[in-house]
Amino acid sequence: MNSHIPLAERIRPSSLNELLGQEHLVGKNSILRKAIENGKIPSMIFWGPPGTGKTTIANIIANSLNVPFFQLSAISAGVKDVREVIEQAKQNPVLYYLLMRFTDLIRVSRMRCWVL
Repeated sequence: MNSHIPLAERIRPSSLNELLGQEHLVGKNSILRKAIENGKIPSMIFWGPPGTGKTTIANIIANSLNVPFFQLSAISAGVKDVREVIEQAKQNPVLYYLLMRFTDLIRVSRMRCWVL
């Protein structure tokens, strides 16, 4: 067992069928569930307080597309962290496209923006 991994990460749902709550987003016949199942993910921003499933849903989407999931904190991630993700994404055209779409939507600090 990976005891160094926080419990919340170890028990995090990895598929829509394991996810509890957010029925309006991922319940049967919901628009997001249909998009994920069809592999046609629209541009979107998840916003809300901690613990509402934003990261979990984003991770499930990445898993469904078979692309890596990079999690950066807007508070602690620096230029080096952003550059590392970009370099890894460049190895996968689909992932690079998704990353660039993401950065188009999210305003980042000037320094991080300069890196992009």
